[in-house]
Amino acid sequence: MLANPQSQQYQCINDLNIYNSQLCLELATQAATGRYLQIIGDTQENAVQVRLCEDDYPGWLSVKDLVYLQPANVAYQGRSLSGDEITKLLPQVIAFTQEAMEQENHYLWGGTVPPNYDCSGLMQAAFRSVGISLPRDAYQQEAFLEPVDISQLLPGDLVFFGTPQKATHVGLYLGDGYYIHSSGKDQGRNGIGIDILSEHGDKVSQSYYQQLRGGGRVVRSYLPQNQNR
Repeated sequence: MLANPQSQQYQCINDLNIYNSQLCLELATQAATGRYLQIIGDTQENAVQVRLCEDDYPGWLSVKDLVYLQPANVAYQGRSLSGDEITKLLPQVIAFTQEAMEQENHYLWGGTVPPNYDCSGLMQAAFRSVGISLPRDAYQQEAFLEPVDISQLLPGDLVFFGTPQKATHVGLYLGDGYYIHSSGKDQGRNGIGIDILSEHGDKVSQSYYQQLRGGGRVVRSYLPQNQNR
């Protein structure tokens, strides 16, 4: 058992599953090796409530996985980046997603570590690979980004899909109308693929195009709530 667990931050020494309840049955997100988290509640019978420091995302960690935490020597500090710095990193972000697609993979709700991702988990992992932090879920990412009209999309922008009320899906724009994303089998695919923003594409492209909400541009890196913006 960890000593004074709520008084400090921890780093993961293994990829960990973070669940949506103390029952630890359904995945909420994942914490890749090296990520920071903080315990924010008392330990229950099977799990303890945690918050991932980089994106402020809450969830439950199984008690058996506490052995994969080590006290952080230094508290997590988000990295401030300028728009120009981010723009220079976008080719690497795009390359990350394309390399992920080449690996055998399937869509995993809550997945943020290779090889299996959900839609926003792939976006978060791709940007995190170059030191850019994004919020966790698609609707959070949409709210965080600078809105961009579909006609003005540039490679590296994000495209959002869902209902008029909320974004439920996200992909990374590649240029020439194409975007890469991780989508579930209920939409005709099970994993990472490339589709086109057109009503004249295949059935998968058409299905998402009918749900298109708009685009967003990453112009800053997410900073934790306890860090000065």
